[in-house]
Amino acid sequence: MPWCEECSKFWSPNSVPKAGTCPTCGSELQGPLRDDEYLKAPWHFKVLVACAAVYLGWRFLQLFGVLA
Repeated sequence: MPWCEECSKFWSPNSVPKAGTCPTCGSELQGPLRDDEYLKAPWHFKVLVACAAVYLGWRFLQLFGVLA
């Protein structure tokens, strides 16, 4: 969400002009302005997903009594 430091307000991407300025005061907005910007997932989220996959795989094998 674009943020205006002068107005202390978030703006929706639809209400921001193409120039990337604040509609109220005209200062330059901070933050992502385009939808094509790629946000990278943090490393600990990837670890959480990997641990969840291992856990669910283990529980799936236990369902059929293969390992215990």
